[in-house]
Amino acid sequence: MARYLSPEWVQSFDAALSALDLSDAVAAAGAGSLAAADGTFSVVQVITGVPDDVQAGGDVHLVLTVAGGRARLGLDPSEAMSGTATIVLGYAEALAMARGELDPADALAAGHVRVRGDLAALVAGQGVLAEAVARLGTDLEGLTEPPAPAPGRAT
Repeated sequence: MARYLSPEWVQSFDAALSALDLSDAVAAAGAGSLAAADGTFSVVQVITGVPDDVQAGGDVHLVLTVAGGRARLGLDPSEAMSGTATIVLGYAEALAMARGELDPADALAAGHVRVRGDLAALVAGQGVLAEAVARLGTDLEGLTEPPAPAPGRAT
């Protein structure tokens, strides 16, 4: 299984996303945001403290681009891309959100996440991803690292 946020993981997730027509989800998600209303927006996620075996240097810049009813996910190693919204969070929080263990709104309220740009576009991006995950269902099970075993428990 590819490590969460590794280039292989991003390629696998992008391949799964690119196969989906998300036009209805994009339209619904963009209804609450002037920036996303035309169905074209991007969200940059800066994940800090990434383990060295995933990304040397500790930070990953992940970009969700939504256009034409499709969503794409890619890495931005140059850190040059700007998005309609940018979210900055730690690796542990990003992984917990990917596993469904941490609600993004709760992470934001607790101060674990910083946001720049159009917050409504960020919410729209989350809506599109949530719909994609629901449609992909079990196809995503192998895309995110399993939780670490509890201390003293064998796996």
